[in-house]
Amino acid sequence: MHRSLTSRSALALLFALTFAGGAAAQQAPVASDPSAAPCGGDLSDFLEGVKADAIAAGASAAAADEALAGAEVDQKVLSRDRAQGVFKQTFLEFSQRTVSQARLDIGRQKMKQYADVFARAEQEFGVPSGVITAFWAMETDFGAVQGDFNTRNALVTLSHDCRRPELFRPQLIALIEMVQHGDLDPATNTGAWAGEIGQVQMLPRDIIAYGMDGDGDGHVRLKQSSPDAILTAAKFIQHLGFERGQPWLQEVTLPDNLPFEKSGLGGTMKASEWFALGVKPRDGNTGFGDLEGDLVLPQGRMGPAFIAYPNFKIYLEWNKSFIYTTSAAYFATRLSGAPTYLKGTPEQGLANDQMKTLQSKLQSLGHDVGEIDGILGSGTRVAIQKEQQRLGMPADGWATPALLNAL
Repeated sequence: MHRSLTSRSALALLFALTFAGGAAAQQAPVASDPSAAPCGGDLSDFLEGVKADAIAAGASAAAADEALAGAEVDQKVLSRDRAQGVFKQTFLEFSQRTVSQARLDIGRQKMKQYADVFARAEQEFGVPSGVITAFWAMETDFGAVQGDFNTRNALVTLSHDCRRPELFRPQLIALIEMVQHGDLDPATNTGAWAGEIGQVQMLPRDIIAYGMDGDGDGHVRLKQSSPDAILTAAKFIQHLGFERGQPWLQEVTLPDNLPFEKSGLGGTMKASEWFALGVKPRDGNTGFGDLEGDLVLPQGRMGPAFIAYPNFKIYLEWNKSFIYTTSAAYFATRLSGAPTYLKGTPEQGLANDQMKTLQSKLQSLGHDVGEIDGILGSGTRVAIQKEQQRLGMPADGWATPALLNAL
């Protein structure tokens, strides 16, 4: 289950537990064709099929037997899968709770404690320590909250269930490979409800593909070993496309008049073009002006403002939630020396029912906003910008009562 395919169904485990459903749960994929993978039926027969597939993929029969012995369906996993919450906090709400001073202090301590490992991660994969540490913090609070679901049973449950077997069965096969390597005890290993493992919450296929032995014990054990987790995260982030020596997010201040309709992710402007229009980096560094730069306004033109560089795309690969990704990227800048952002004075947003009403109005006007779910996602933001521009309002993509009333 690569993150770009599953959108991190159990990502941000700490916050899924803290926020009653959390950032992760709302990102699970829609059901695909169940015929793409065998599912359902007698569990023993199902497990025999999994064993056969694992052997065909190169696992030994002994490893398959060890991994699947005692496997059972976990009804709590199914309940969590069926009752996924939605993530509706604003950027200011979420980032202020997650990027706390205590977590920053611990992160900096970890960066010192594992300085040699982080140096190796940057040398080999080009990923700065702040980027890795921010994910480490947001995923499991530096390993403190990794989940208490039996990983083998979670993957058996979601593979046997006919909602998304084609996504989870390959993860179960990969788990058998981990057992064969001696990297995981199937009877005792616990993690997130959707099968993610360890301090940076990765799935078995990703661990097989990008796992690194950071402590030299001959194994990749992301649950127990912080060096393994740090280097594996670095290799995975490099795989997602992180470019060495380039920024990912830079806070900026804005002039009063800008072509706000050009703001948002997926734009076509370079950072230097925004700078020429009066957008100013708070750190004064305009040295990356030749890079593509998207003006990101999580709560509109009156709130915090950032230039998102190409490296920001790796955050969107890690998690599709705009609020999570922007918060994680901001967290990484703080760990790398940036000051606290300027909160600004964002215009009042919309309550859940108001957001749904706005989405319904936008849909009736021909805009594709996806599901009417009360979430200010990318489709809704684009639609809002188009209507703001049509109405002669600053097209910053922020949903306000004024826009709702105007429609």
